Amino acid sequence: MRIINAKFLLSAQGIDGLPEFGISEVAFLGRSNVGKSSIINALTNHNSLAKSSSTPGKTQLINCFEVIIDNEEEKIPLIFVDLPGFGYAKVSKSMHSIWQENLDRYLRQRLSIKAFIHLIDSRHAGLQKDENLGLYLSEFARADQRVLNIYTKSDKLNQSQKAQLLKIDPNAILVSSSKKTGIDKATKAIYNAVFGVK
Repeated sequence: MRIINAKFLLSAQGIDGLPEFGISEVAFLGRSNVGKSSIINALTNHNSLAKSSSTPGKTQLINCFEVIIDNEEEKIPLIFVDLPGFGYAKVSKSMHSIWQENLDRYLRQRLSIKAFIHLIDSRHAGLQKDENLGLYLSEFARADQRVLNIYTKSDKLNQSQKAQLLKIDPNAILVSSSKKTGIDKATKAIYNAVFGVK
């Protein structure tokens, strides 16, 4: 199972600026420097589909991409949604409040979201901000939605550290965008989450 095609569709400030694609959506969330863009690029086998920045918090829009997954039986379209990161953006309090309101409405009200991908820096697992995000998603995630924890930058861990992380979170998916490890497993997990495959 792999993603065979991907393209940028549009950017929007909030749910009001998003059309109904008629396709299941996969929302990527995480702290500002967790590597969201890098993982989306690795999953889609593109170098610059999702734009990354050296300035944490630079992504301020909801960015949508159409991807095609080949599951060896058929080719299925999905929408990957790259959301603004949280934690490090150097913006005014009023702007930050607007971001939070836009994100909250999108996450709670968008019926086409089938999977929330919570990206966590594997080197800093267990941070309060990540735990808070997990609790926040659990407040409103519907029965037809799944939350996946995908741990980025796993190439920075040794085997002992990986084993310890898997003890804490047995369902953890460890990936590295730079080494391209765990990408196939993550793709399959996303597919299974969207389509309710156990």
